Order: sequence, then structure tokens, then C-alpha cells
Amino acid sequence: MGQSASTSFTITTPSPSLPDSAVEPYDYTTNLPDECLSLIFQSLNNSDRKHCSLVCHRWLKIEGQCRHRLSLKAQSDLISMIPSLFTRFDSVTKLTLKNDRRSLSISDDGVVMISLRCRNLTRLKLRACREISDVGMMVLSENCKRLKKVNFGSCSFGVKGMNAVLNNCLVLEELTVKRLRGIKDGSAEVIGPGLAAGSLKMICLKELHNGQCFAPLISGAKGLKSLKIFRCSGDWDLVFEAVGDKVNGIVEIHLERIQMSDSGLTALSKCSGVEILHLVKTPDCTNIGLALFAERCKLLRKLHIDGWKTNRIADDGLIVVAKSCWNLQELVLIGVNPTKLSFEALASNCLNLERLALCGSDTVGDTELCCIAEKCMALKKLCIKNCPITDNGMEALVTGCPNLVKVKGKKCRGVTSEGADRLRTTRALLVVNLDTPETPIASEGGAQENAIELPPSTLQIPTLRNASGSTSRSTSVKSRLGFSSRRNFVAYTLRRLGSRSSS
Repeated sequence: MGQSASTSFTITTPSPSLPDSAVEPYDYTTNLPDECLSLIFQSLNNSDRKHCSLVCHRWLKIEGQCRHRLSLKAQSDLISMIPSLFTRFDSVTKLTLKNDRRSLSISDDGVVMISLRCRNLTRLKLRACREISDVGMMVLSENCKRLKKVNFGSCSFGVKGMNAVLNNCLVLEELTVKRLRGIKDGSAEVIGPGLAAGSLKMICLKELHNGQCFAPLISGAKGLKSLKIFRCSGDWDLVFEAVGDKVNGIVEIHLERIQMSDSGLTALSKCSGVEILHLVKTPDCTNIGLALFAERCKLLRKLHIDGWKTNRIADDGLIVVAKSCWNLQELVLIGVNPTKLSFEALASNCLNLERLALCGSDTVGDTELCCIAEKCMALKKLCIKNCPITDNGMEALVTGCPNLVKVKGKKCRGVTSEGADRLRTTRALLVVNLDTPETPIASEGGAQENAIELPPSTLQIPTLRNASGSTSRSTSVKSRLGFSSRRNFVAYTLRRLGSRSSS
């Protein structure tokens, strides 16, 4: 029997066409150069940059390459993540390593690994990195020689580590040191001047037990422009005498709660180009030292004095300031008791005085405020706190100080809400910020019995970032308050009706 040949058939069916919504949209950013994407990422905030880095591998790479500022929690377990972190962020120039007081910080090994991967660092900030020793700082300074700004706080390295930074970082411009625990009291070792002394422009020392060991550095920094010393123990008069003899270009001086006298202030006056002076809680400085300083530093623009209510700086010193420093633009007096004589001298000589703050003064009253309003024509901002002024003094501001744009008053019990409202009404363009006492509560008969000043209400309704949410929240709160008030009114009415029916 014969068999017929088999024939195969191939059936083809057309593939279904995908809808337009399923087609992947075209990525137009592929045509953008990496430089353009980098500029876009740099204009975003930190949160948005993190979200952008998760879009694709290209964005992740570009975002890491264009990130120049990095802040890390510098605990001991950070060392395992250093290779991957600085492989992605390979262009970091500003680095902050922060640790809390209770955790073990990063050690020398971690700092050495970071310094090998960030040789282009220009700014470094270390906070509470207590496990970093002098050895780690030596290696760090050798690998990161381009540092311009360093800030060390609550660290445990000492004199050798600091000297290594000053000898290796030749372009260092700003140095801030706070609570450096490795510097021991009574140590004969000194810091500086080092090779970086020629480039240093700002030195800030805070809360150091043996801050005088920085004396060679301060006096050796020939180009120093700003000197700030806060709450450092020891006698500083001898240090300032050396600074006055060797450094002449200082422009800004901040001194707070340090042991110094008129001798130190007179020595600093040899820097005749000083424009900014902050003298805060230095009780041994008197009118004599301030007067000598003002006579030599005639370019003074900003003067802040906190007299600590010792009454050692008053009219005598301020009058000399007024007659010598004609360019004075800002004056802040805290715990100082000037009188009308000082303000007359300031108004007559300091024609550019624009900002004036008076805090905790027992002698600044209505007479002094009237003198300020009448004669300080250039004044733009006035702040008065805890001074015995009243509405009569505020009345002088209605027509005085024609260039005044802002008035701020706090804890001036003699100023009432009526005086503040009159000032606001008369000078509509003037920003008035006065915390006047509340109006006393009157009794049912209209007389004020045992009237007291009530503090501002502390009840604050929380607001949300979304405007609609805030409106709904405030509406619901108001409705609940309204319902409770109506319910209380109904209960009160029923009680009154019950009492009448029973009677």
C-alpha cells in the first residue's frame, strides 16, 4: 500500500500591537552632557540630590562626582564604609566628621584612609573625634596639604598634631580650635608659628585651658586679619603685648570672658586698622583702656561691649569713642550705663551710626531715648531691652530718627500697648516689634481688683506645611471649641431654669 507524502503547514498569526501607554518614554536627558547634569544637581538641595541619584546608574555616578561637600557621622564603624563612600564621592573638597560624646569615634586608621582618598580637601571639620591622636593628624596633614580652613572641636590630639597641621598645610587661612583635650595644663610645649603662619588670616580659640600655648602662632601670623578668643583661661595681657608688637594688620577682634586688663587692650590698639571690636564680659577693662584703644583705632566701625554691669565702662570711655571713631556704624551696649552725655557726643560726631542696641542699662530712660530720636539722624535700627523707658520716650520716635526702619523692644515694662500702637499708626512703614504687657482683667463692676500682668498665651494650634491641612485642622479645633461652649451654655441655662422652678 502506498502512503501519500505528508505536507506541513505553518500558521502565522500577527503579533498584537502594544498600546501607546506601554511604550517606554524617551529619555531626553541622554542628550545632556555630564557637565550640564552636574550643574543641575549642584543647584538642588541635599534631599533632592539623593532622590536623583536613585534614578539610574549615570545619574548616580554624576551626582557623586559633583558632590564637593560631605558630612559623615564619624563613629568607629565608619571605617568599613570608607572605600565605597569615597569611591562614589571622589571629588569631595569639604569634609565634616562628627561624633557624639557617648560613641566611640573614628580612629587614626580611618582618618588615614580618608586622607589617601581626599587629597584635594580644602576644608576639614572634626567634632568629638576623640580616638584621633597626634599620629593620625600627622599623616592627615601630610596627605591633605591643600587645606585652607580647619575646625577642631572636642578632639584628643595635642601639640604635635597641631604643629603638624601648621607645618604641612602651607595655604591654611582659617584655624578654629575648641576644647582641644590633648593640650595639658602647665605644658611647656608651644604651638606654631609653623610654615602656615604666613597665610593665616583668622584664628579662633574657644574654651581652652592652656590657650597661651598658641601665643607663638598668634604673634607669628603676620597677615592675621581676625582674632577671636572665647572663654580661654589664663592671663592674656602678655600675649596681646607680643601680638601688638609683631602683627599690625588685624581688622576684627572678638574677646569674650578672658582674663585681660587695660594693658592688653592698649597693646592691641597698636593694630591701628581695627574696624570691629567685641569686648564681652572682661571686667578688668575700664574707661581708660577703651579710650586709649579708640584714640589709636580711628577706623572702628562696629563696637560691641558687654560690661557685665561692673560700671567700669561708661560715659568717659564712650565719649572718647564718639570723638575719635567718626566711622562708627554699629554700637551694642549690654550691661553698660551710658547717659545723655554719651548719646549727644555720638550723635554729634558719629554721623553714620545706623544700628544701636541698648540692653540691661539702668540709666537709659526717656531722656536718653528722646536725645537719640532727636539727634541720631542716620539711625536705621534700634533695639532696646530691659531699660526703664516709657511711652513718653517712645513718643519721641514718632517724629525723630527719619531714616529709622525697625524698632525692637523687650522687657521694657514702662511701654504699654497704646504707646506701641501709636508708633505703628503714625509711622506705617516702620517695623515695630515690642512685647508690651497685656491689659489687666477688670472685675464685673468695672473696677480693676488685684490687677496683674498676664503673660502671652502659650496655647498654640499646630500648623501643617500643607495649607489645606492647616485650614482643616484649625477648623476642626474651632468647631470642637464652639461645640463645647454651646454645651456649657445649655447646661448653665438648664441649671438656672431648675433653680427658678424650685424656688
